[in-house]
Amino acid sequence: MAQFVKKDDDLDGEAEYSPFLGIEKGAVLQEARVFNDPQLDPRRCSQVITKLLYLLNQGESFTKFEATDVFFAVTKLFQSRDLGLRRMVYLIIKELSPSSDEVIIVTSSLMKDMNSKTDMYRANAIRVLCRIVDGTLLTQIERYLKQAIVDKNPVVASAALVSGIHLLQTNPEIVKRWSNEVQEAVQSRAALVQFHALALLHQVRQNDRLAVSKLVTSLTKGTVRSPLAQCLLIRYTSQVIRESGMNQAGDRPFYDYLESCLRHKAEMVIFEAARAITELSGVTSRELTPAITVLQLFLTSSKPVLRFAAVRTLNKVAMTHPLAVTNCNIDMESLISDQNRSIATLAITTLLKTGNESSVDRLMKQITNFMSDIADEFKIVVVEAIRSLCLKFPLKYKSLMNFLSNILREEGGFEYKKAIVDSIVIFIREIPDAKESGLLHLCEFIEDCEFTYLSTQILHFLGIEGPKTSDPSKYIRYIYNRVILENATVRASAVSTLAKFGAMVDPLKPRIFILLRRCLFDSDDEVRDRATLYLNTLGGDGSVVETDKDVKEFLFGSLDVPLVNLETSLKNYEPSEEPFDIYSVPKEVKSQQHVEKKSQTKKPSGLGAPLPAPTSTTDAYEKLLSSIPEFSNFGKLFKSSTPVELTEAETEYAVNAVKHIFDGHVVFQYNCTNTIPEQLLENVSVIVDASEAEEFSEVAIKPIRSLPYDSPGQTFVAFEKPVGVTSFGRFSNTLKFIVKEVDTSSGEAEDDGVEDEYQLEDLEVVAADYILKVGVSNFKNAWESLDPDCERVDEYGLGPRETLAEAITVVTNLLGMQPCEGTEVVPKNARSHTCLLSGIYIGNFKVLVRVSFGFDGPKEVAMKLAVRSDDISVSEAIHEIVASG
Repeated sequence: MAQFVKKDDDLDGEAEYSPFLGIEKGAVLQEARVFNDPQLDPRRCSQVITKLLYLLNQGESFTKFEATDVFFAVTKLFQSRDLGLRRMVYLIIKELSPSSDEVIIVTSSLMKDMNSKTDMYRANAIRVLCRIVDGTLLTQIERYLKQAIVDKNPVVASAALVSGIHLLQTNPEIVKRWSNEVQEAVQSRAALVQFHALALLHQVRQNDRLAVSKLVTSLTKGTVRSPLAQCLLIRYTSQVIRESGMNQAGDRPFYDYLESCLRHKAEMVIFEAARAITELSGVTSRELTPAITVLQLFLTSSKPVLRFAAVRTLNKVAMTHPLAVTNCNIDMESLISDQNRSIATLAITTLLKTGNESSVDRLMKQITNFMSDIADEFKIVVVEAIRSLCLKFPLKYKSLMNFLSNILREEGGFEYKKAIVDSIVIFIREIPDAKESGLLHLCEFIEDCEFTYLSTQILHFLGIEGPKTSDPSKYIRYIYNRVILENATVRASAVSTLAKFGAMVDPLKPRIFILLRRCLFDSDDEVRDRATLYLNTLGGDGSVVETDKDVKEFLFGSLDVPLVNLETSLKNYEPSEEPFDIYSVPKEVKSQQHVEKKSQTKKPSGLGAPLPAPTSTTDAYEKLLSSIPEFSNFGKLFKSSTPVELTEAETEYAVNAVKHIFDGHVVFQYNCTNTIPEQLLENVSVIVDASEAEEFSEVAIKPIRSLPYDSPGQTFVAFEKPVGVTSFGRFSNTLKFIVKEVDTSSGEAEDDGVEDEYQLEDLEVVAADYILKVGVSNFKNAWESLDPDCERVDEYGLGPRETLAEAITVVTNLLGMQPCEGTEVVPKNARSHTCLLSGIYIGNFKVLVRVSFGFDGPKEVAMKLAVRSDDISVSEAIHEIVASG
């Protein structure tokens, strides 16, 4: 007897059984000649059409000639009476999408089929006609389509309704005229007809909220019998609930309808209603209870799809309402051994979210046997759930850490191992008692780690946390073993880690020096260079060492300049007697959003186009401003803003402004473009009213002598402000110029001109203009390197916000700082979140901010702001900005 295997067990051999393996377009087109035979062979023709459909669905492109040739050959098959062949003809005509001049060839045949006594012909002819005809021909067959919508045969009616849904995208006005017929179809006893009619009716009205609300109101009274249509109605009802909110009595409209659907005889309707209730905004425990009850019943269903649907929904509910799901824990524990691994994984992660401290050990025992049976993608989900559980119950870190350490030694891919390592690192950072055992687990893992990236990251982390433990010497053996046994990349990372131990732990210095000297004989240049550098820095080669503070800053300090800017500066540096100065590297993150329109039109494209060399916007602005005598004594440019539009699009004159911030001055650069071909502008300047900016006094104006059509120019206005003070204000702007008429044929301007003005939008100098967006590579290290005495913490209310992401955007834009480590992204359904921000405050003061957000009530967002900087006055200034913002 032949052995049968599951499809998943032999995916590699699947291609061998494909009947289309190796077919070529040319050969199939040759076979298509059978369509022209006097005696048609329906079976043979169907096989050829199947091959053509396969080629089209695989992305094979047919030339215009080939598609036309096949199309005309296919039209001859209408003479066959074979039902199977006729269905294949309908399919191939839809896929070929004939042009308007070719459609006329088959229109008469399709219209004949649309009025045929054979229902199968009618339904398919409607689908094909609606796919290939244009609006003009559609009006000719509209009467037949209206009749088809209310046809007694449900197959024909459904075909017409589905065609209407597709036509709504291209010919909405025609479809909207079918409203009466569609409403009649909604009352049909045929399940599929009612489903499609409701879908079409909703799409017609979807842009009218009142019409949708009336539709839901009328249908929720019990006229919908089809379970599929009922599911649709539940979704539309949820949409109306979301848009309307609660009424004055504190009740939700239509909630009673959703609850009544939980008692429906169809399982799909029950589940749809339960899911809709769990996804209601601000759902209460009382509202959740009936939905949780029916989902709990589904957990014990004999149907895997119901078990999966229920446990997945409960998993989502557990993120926001864990206590509401605890009653289902006993049923979910039985699902850990479910044959469907997706169900088992969801059951475990849900239990980890809802379990209490006493159930942790029991869950860990059950999970241990389960982990070896699931794929890496499911293992990662379990690991992330364990991470959350440990942070929820930190006293259980030992059992959870041991579990992660054990599975870390088992077989697994990179992403899975990385998820485990990340979890252990988080435990070490967040749970002080877990530090030493966690570091030892990581040290044991790198002994056999086959992933270079993970080894280097663990060594880097070990160099930061290891010296802070009670016995740092026990980690040295693990680190030096990497120098002996690993590849060059890991060896170089291990050398850096040894140096960090030497810098932080004085008793270990002699031992570290011995190990670093051994590294001088390594075969790899990078390893030798690092060993030489660190011996010199730490004084292990007998040279004069740097101060202790400088050594730690060198080894542990973060790079305060963007890598892209550093790379650009190094490329532009020309070797000379003057060494490269890292302080000359611009610290502002370059913005790619504003590009001159002219450069876009002239930019070469394609593979032959040269890659543009990265340039620093700040460098370009600094060179421009220093070349203007009036601004040359303003000192070093601190920051240039991104351009702010001061005119609307498509106006006579296009003007945007860039704010250049110096320590004691602010320069406004107005980029002007004349968009009128018949005019030449001369003596162009901007008159600035600073009456709402009391601390600023105007010191210089540099006008544009001449501004021809479509030739950008810059005019400048400079203001003096108190040195080292973050002054704010609003500036009103008026463009002033002399306009001269231009003869477009000769290009010559008239001698006499007329003075004119053009009102521009206001410009503001705000707090964010005094802070540079500068990221840090390791926020925790950067935070700890700053003096705790320069920290200021306070709490604020941000008022009603739809989401935490909105709150983060508001604060980030207010401060103009750089989000770090991806913390600007808020996890789905999170009720609290911490965002890390970094920047440089004017005066070159480093500033780091920890902002913790949380919902305090239905939509009220509360915020805890912790600021550290190089100077206490800067920390206080950041709080003042937030308090007044």
